[in-house]
Amino acid sequence: MPVPVEDVPRGTGPDSAHFPHGRLTNQIIGGIFEVHNVLGSGFLESVYANALTFELGLRGVPVERNVPFEVMYRGESVGRYVADLVVDGKVIVETKVAKAIDPVHRAQLLNYLRASGLEVGLVVNFGRSAQFKRVVWTRRPSQHLDERECGNGNGKT
Repeated sequence: MPVPVEDVPRGTGPDSAHFPHGRLTNQIIGGIFEVHNVLGSGFLESVYANALTFELGLRGVPVERNVPFEVMYRGESVGRYVADLVVDGKVIVETKVAKAIDPVHRAQLLNYLRASGLEVGLVVNFGRSAQFKRVVWTRRPSQHLDERECGNGNGKT
């Protein structure tokens, strides 16, 4: 039987104590590197998203694909966006295939977090090497964090 994500022992990853949902994001990051090690580079984003969904399922981590969220403006729905993955109902994962993760990708994820009401997201790039950027959003504008501000490095392998 799979171990519930919140019951994973503390300290299973370098950032588990420093980030909201740190143990969960560390499990996702492990899955990202496993997918990249198996598939390598050169596939479409959807292939990597499907493979990551499968890998996380093997690890007992609940994940949903293509989750829609309404975008609200002054109390009115003005559109919707579809998150690539929502993991355990807590973390949005956006998959990319690019040369590198661009600041635009992080800004996009921040908007997705705001629209969804979720606090944590990962932008994942399955380029020549697996890369990720972790973004944390709170309702206090001065509290937006990313991995550079919290000492996570560049997420490259």
